[in-house]
Amino acid sequence: MDSATSELPARIPLADAAETGLKIVIVGGFGVGKTTLVRSVSEIRPLNTEEVMTQAGIGVDETAGLTTKTTTTVAFDFGRISLNDRMVLYLFGAPGQERFWFLWDRLFSGTLGAVVLVDTRRMSESWYAIDRLEHHRTPFVVAVNRFDDDVSAFSLAEIRQALSLPDHVPLIDCDARVRSSGKSVLITLVDHLYELAMAREMTP
Repeated sequence: MDSATSELPARIPLADAAETGLKIVIVGGFGVGKTTLVRSVSEIRPLNTEEVMTQAGIGVDETAGLTTKTTTTVAFDFGRISLNDRMVLYLFGAPGQERFWFLWDRLFSGTLGAVVLVDTRRMSESWYAIDRLEHHRTPFVVAVNRFDDDVSAFSLAEIRQALSLPDHVPLIDCDARVRSSGKSVLITLVDHLYELAMAREMTP
């Protein structure tokens, strides 16, 4: 993806009136764009734990199709975005490599909801994230990060079928580089969480 087209997010302080913090986790396969998404939407300078990839990862990290990737997240990314004066989303981007998946269960603790970021060139890497979220009964949405060199152009219906996603799980396109697109993903998740909450209240 060409980072030159990225939008730079505004860096603003947390409002004094903020009283509710909501934890959101962004998960997905290696190199799918989780760090990019956190960076593009965060209103603060994101905390990240990216390290330069070395020969130690050869044969361990699956890098097929990621010829331009030179760094990798080894713990998590952290960012923040205010929904309004009182409500703030705290964003945690999980590491994508299998050798760091043991961190996911801890990141899911206290999580309100999650975003599963999907790269259709490596769609099978999304299954573990979906499985773990379903295991933890964590609500989630799926966002397809459309890469410039992805020639497959699978439709959302085809992706839903490939991932065996139930109809009630929101599935949308996004561009992780673009702040407005990332915000749309988070809004979709918040709307989904609201609908689930309202459905629970209506259930006798």
